[in-house]
Amino acid sequence: MACLRKMRAVVAIVAAAAVFTTSLPVPAQARLISTDDVLAGENSAAERLRVEEFLARADVRQQMETMGVSADEATHRVAALSDQEIHRIAGQLPDQPAGGDALGIIVGTAVLIFIILLITDIAGLTKVFPWTRSVR
Repeated sequence: MACLRKMRAVVAIVAAAAVFTTSLPVPAQARLISTDDVLAGENSAAERLRVEEFLARADVRQQMETMGVSADEATHRVAALSDQEIHRIAGQLPDQPAGGDALGIIVGTAVLIFIILLITDIAGLTKVFPWTRSVR
């Protein structure tokens, strides 16, 4: 019984100390932020995201791997760059080659049209290919 009372007293003291320390007021700090600072922060985040998206492209990753740079290493290096460096790199991105050509788009479109016509021929909605048999 005496041990239980001592335990209750210790728990009560610890609980009272915890309540007391969490109820103390914390001094707040405030300052004015200029519009330029806010816009610079937003632009910096957007530019950093644009650089990260550029590095996430498959053709860029492949080129980096041929040069001996892993994708994770490049991502860590971009995260460590300052805002000025990110701004400079993001400004150069529009000048970089796009990595795609019109031939891929044309071939992809032709394959898509062929598949659509084939499916409609098999379904009996059209008769474009003589070598297909209609389901109807």
